[in-house]
Amino acid sequence: MSPVRLPSKLRLLAFMRVGFFATVTVIGAVWYPLSGIAQDALQQQRDQAAGEYEQLTSELTVTGDKLKQLEGEVASLKKDQDTITAALIQSAKTDKKLQQDIADIAEKLVSLHEQEAGIRTSLRARRGVLAEVLAALQRMGLNPPPAILVRPDDALASVRSAVLLGAVVPEMRGHVEELTGDLKDMQTVTASITQEREKLQQTRTTQAEEQKRQSLLLEEKKKLQAQSEQEMEAQRKRSAELAAKAGSLKELIDTLDKQMAGVRDAADAARKAEAERLASARERAGEATPDDNHLRAQTNFASLQGKLVLPAAGKTARRFGDKDGAGGAMMGQVLETLPSATITSPSDGVVLYAGPFRSYGQLLILDAGNGYHIVMAGMGRIDVAQGQFVLAGEPVAAMGDKLLASVAPIEVGNGAPLLYIEFRKDGKPVDPAPWWTERLSGRT
Repeated sequence: MSPVRLPSKLRLLAFMRVGFFATVTVIGAVWYPLSGIAQDALQQQRDQAAGEYEQLTSELTVTGDKLKQLEGEVASLKKDQDTITAALIQSAKTDKKLQQDIADIAEKLVSLHEQEAGIRTSLRARRGVLAEVLAALQRMGLNPPPAILVRPDDALASVRSAVLLGAVVPEMRGHVEELTGDLKDMQTVTASITQEREKLQQTRTTQAEEQKRQSLLLEEKKKLQAQSEQEMEAQRKRSAELAAKAGSLKELIDTLDKQMAGVRDAADAARKAEAERLASARERAGEATPDDNHLRAQTNFASLQGKLVLPAAGKTARRFGDKDGAGGAMMGQVLETLPSATITSPSDGVVLYAGPFRSYGQLLILDAGNGYHIVMAGMGRIDVAQGQFVLAGEPVAAMGDKLLASVAPIEVGNGAPLLYIEFRKDGKPVDPAPWWTERLSGRT
């Protein structure tokens, strides 16, 4: 079984840290002898840049003034669960959009650096032409400034000057025109890399602020739930005992289903009340349809196919039915995410289990009704508790900075966070793909 080759986000994004410096080094190599720049040295520089970016990301914090502003916004919200939950869902939508923007910028930077590498190769082949141009300018008494050796725009200006002053012999003009084209392209690519790096840094800062907003909202919601904390803690302890005894995921779900029968009945009542409240609110607002895909009491989960939103932005690494690397088939799908990505609930449901379970790592099981369960694993943190009723789009967990666990022995090349998603109907895995609004052929 050949390993799945997943793009290394940290290495690719690392170019934002050293983008122009790396470009300068490359340009300089055009006019200096190439024997002093070995390929392994360039690779070492890239690896070092990846480490620097990873450290930069981990140290990214929200400024004091911005933190006070966020705390004020949360404090101004009406102190009830509906309002806080609605704010959480909106915040999660914003965060997911920012995750997608970061991934798109990263891919654009990869493309730009590939273009840069191609131009660099072409310039190396034409370094003799540039040497001839510089020699011609020197013979005319026009000594080029030292900056010409490290700035493509200065080099381009010098070549243009040589052509205008007639310093280039006719038989060299064709080569000079090709050199001029390469220098123009390098100038454009360098400017684009700088622009995308700045955009990436700005987007990461905005995402850090949004994630802090989510953290404050989650803290506020936990305060509102404090009155039932003792009962929920008892449920968690009981679930931990059941998880220790269960031999398989199916056995765990079956046992929890029996334990949570009373909680499920209460959740069904809460779901019905929520549906009535939303319908009443839409009627008062004159809305014909809801804005999101909340699971309503009268809606069968099976009828929501094509309407559910993936828990996070990312790329599908494995699909249902793919080989799992151990001689079997995948019973769910695997989504590669960005570090610390927010994980949202695909649909309304009751938290059946939240905590560690065997090789699954951090495991979250949602009872979506009608015999359907949603299983998610591989997160770095879970923000909901057993027995809690969650809405579609509500933040329920967050990924870690690196790969924590995988349900199947999937071979990956970069240690990026992986989210495992599995749908079950009456205890048997089913393909989740038909339920998603997004296609799984590319980035989601």
